[in-house]
Amino acid sequence: MNFSPKRNKELDLNLTPLIDVVFLLLIFFMVSTTFNRKSEISIELPEASGKEAQHEPVVIEISIDSQGRYFINQRKLKDNTIETLKQGIRELRAQQADDKRMPKLIISADRNTPYQTVVRAMDAARQLGLVHLIFSTRLSHH
Repeated sequence: MNFSPKRNKELDLNLTPLIDVVFLLLIFFMVSTTFNRKSEISIELPEASGKEAQHEPVVIEISIDSQGRYFINQRKLKDNTIETLKQGIRELRAQQADDKRMPKLIISADRNTPYQTVVRAMDAARQLGLVHLIFSTRLSHH
């Protein structure tokens, strides 16, 4: 009887899967990490002693109700065509001829307004060179 333990092959530890897993973890953390850049520059703006200019901005407001009817500064247009809309804006601009500043156009549309009528108002403004568009909304208090 031979009681001496048999020597099996030497235990071999394969490190390749471990290296692969560590490499994948490294790539994951490199890709998912965000870097925040904080500016180290502190700037204090100079002060001026003059009063702020009190210029009223030139505003044209186009309101659109739920049926798609247009109102320019609370005046109802006779129909809903783009030509009528452009003519109404032109007339209002002619009344403001002494002011050479570019007006701001506010579009206020009902939540049930057809999308096409809002696009038509934007298109009319673009064709007349009005590029400062503001969409009026109502704040919800939830």
